[in-house]
This record gives sequence, C-alpha cells and structure tokens, in this order.
Amino acid sequence: MIPRPRGPVAAALALVLGAALSTASCGDGGGSGKGERLRMGIAVANYSLNFAREMYEGATEASRQAGNIDFKVVGPPNTDGPAEQQLFQNLTVTHPDGIVLENLDPPIFTRPAAQAVDKGIPIVALDTAPTDGSKVGFYVGNDNHELGGLLAEATVRKLGKDAKGTVVVGVPNPGTPVLDSRARGIKETLAKLAPGIRVLGPFQTYSDPAQNFGAWQSQVNANPSALAFLGVGDADSYNLGRLKEQKKGTYLTAGFDVDPKTLEYVKKGTNFAGVDPEHYLKGYVATAMLITAVREDDGRLPDGWFKTPGLVMDPSNIDEIIKRQQSVRNAYQWYKPQLDRLLASPDTGMRPLREAR
Repeated sequence: MIPRPRGPVAAALALVLGAALSTASCGDGGGSGKGERLRMGIAVANYSLNFAREMYEGATEASRQAGNIDFKVVGPPNTDGPAEQQLFQNLTVTHPDGIVLENLDPPIFTRPAAQAVDKGIPIVALDTAPTDGSKVGFYVGNDNHELGGLLAEATVRKLGKDAKGTVVVGVPNPGTPVLDSRARGIKETLAKLAPGIRVLGPFQTYSDPAQNFGAWQSQVNANPSALAFLGVGDADSYNLGRLKEQKKGTYLTAGFDVDPKTLEYVKKGTNFAGVDPEHYLKGYVATAMLITAVREDDGRLPDGWFKTPGLVMDPSNIDEIIKRQQSVRNAYQWYKPQLDRLLASPDTGMRPLREAR
C-alpha cells in the first residue's frame, strides 16, 4: 500500500472526530499589520477525502512558510454543505484575517461569504468558483473542462480514434460546477476525437466511498460491454480499480485525484491513467496570495480567476508522483519550482472570473 501523506495535519486528524482542527501553532493576537500574528484559515467540503486533504496541506504549508500565522482547517467528515457552512461562519469569527473557501455547493455559501466580505474579511474561493452574489472576486482553480479533456484524450490513445462502443461517465455530486465541467470535457472531447464512441451519463456516483462503490457496481453490471468507465471524483478512481480487479474486467477504468489507493491502481495498470488536479498546489497558491494581499496590500485581493494546471498520471510518471505523495515535505519540494514560477508573476495566471469552468 502506498503511504498516505504524513505531517501535522494528518496527525491532528487522528485526534479529532471531525469538525475543526488547528494546523499551525496557535498564539494570541491577530490583525492585518505586517508584524502582527495573523489568524487565518481554510474551510473544505470533506476533510476525509484526498482532494480536500491535498488542498489544506498545501494551504497549511503556505502559512508555515510565511510564518507568524495561526492557521486553522475546518470541514465536516463527510460531504455536508450545511455543516461546512456553519464551520465557515465560525471561522469568520475566530480567524477573521483571511479565509480560503472550498466547497461543493456554492449557492448556499453566497450569503455567508457576502456577509464575511462586508465585515472586511478577505475571502479566496478555491477549487469552486464563487457565485455572483457572494461578493468574492478572486478564485484559484483548474480549467476543469480542460482536465476532463485530458482524460478523454488519454482514453482515445488507448482505444484508438476509430473505436466504437460506449463509455460510461460518473459524477459524484451532479450540480457541482467543477465536476460537471470535467464530465462535459470528457464527453465533448470524446465526441470530437472518436465519434464512434457513445457516452452514457454522467450518472450520479456519490462522494461517500461506500455509496460510490455501490453506484459503480450497478453501472458495471448494467453495461458489461462498455469500453471504459470514467469517473470525475476522488472515490470514483479507486472504486473503479477495485471493481475491475474483482470482476476481472477487460474494460478501461480511470478517474481523478491522488488518493493512495488510486495511485496503487495506476501503478499496477488496473487503471490505465488518472488526472491529478494538483490540489496541493492550488491550496498553497490560494493561501500564499491571500497572505501577501493581507500583509502587503491591506487585504486587497486580485480580481479574477487564477488558473492552475493539472497533469495526466500514467506509467511514465506514476513512480515520481508516488514518491511526491509519501510526505508533505516531499510534496512541497516537488511543487516548489512550479510554485515559485506561478507566484513570481501571478498576473500571467489570471483570467476573467466569468471564464472559470
């Protein structure tokens, strides 16, 4: 089994039962002055799943590198929008110097985010673009349509552009913009590159691992002759690998994110590929830019979408990625050259917020 990331956050998670945790040494004080200790934090949709852990570990490392910050991570143990909403609102009281907000249900955060902005709290939207009424104007995230296209391109390279048959696509939380964009990217790119492939779905596969496994089991049973099963979420990837091994399937399986189980299935060749949205990098960039804005520009954040990259995982790079994922220190060292480039000239990464997808 590939080791799970280690570090202060992972250690803390073993000691709490789910609501909130502090990921940097705490201290008294606060405020936005350059020499004062800042109280900041990040809210995530589900701290148990790999995608969120990657983001808050990157965010925590950015706060550690900046220094003199009491940085707190909050999030429910399962995907629960109202629970995260309450934790976010609590965070605006206890850590008001700046917050990174990642969520899977943007509409219910519209009012709480707007209230925080009205109080003068700098808010950065992470991974999911903010709604118009939220008053949040800065977003750090991938082009998810593009990432879906990357997975579709990898699929066509395996199947061939003349392939004919069906590909089943699953989305854990339909209605979540980033996930829907990935699914559209898969579907539209397959239609363009391999018109003989018919896409079924996207079907709801749920983010809870047990529900997710059951949903994919139903799809595999219903579509035994499918060419491939592709998921756009965290649990999709490793549950598809598990099912394929159990059923000795000859179809292709692949998904997103870098859960240790997913990396293991890519390493063994069970999953032919995977897409890494580089969540750690996103969390780091969002937090680093938030800290810079508070310390150097009175909390004034950029306007727009800071587009972050992603990559395809396959036999050519999986060993390197596995090594990166073995510790938080490895991750930071691996990402550092890329982080330095992105943060040295942040304007080059900016796009209009309306273009986020």
